[in-house]
Amino acid sequence: MTTMTSREANQDFSRAKREAKNGPVIITERGEPANVLMTYDDYRRLAGKRQNILDLLAMPGAEDIELDLPERKIERVRDIDLS
Repeated sequence: MTTMTSREANQDFSRAKREAKNGPVIITERGEPANVLMTYDDYRRLAGKRQNILDLLAMPGAEDIELDLPERKIERVRDIDLS
């Protein structure tokens, strides 16, 4: 996933558009993510239907996304009386 400052994106918007063909481009302001540039097809895919994790992970550049998933709790299985 590409990251550009707001100034870089403004000065070389053609490059930002080229990079967006390979995956979302994060545009930062004062060092913090502020905007995302992506292709219209990627946008339609996200906006046109309910999002789920599989759709997000299928996007170009998703392999660079860091996920901080909560630890899964394994609960004890209970006995059930089926008699």
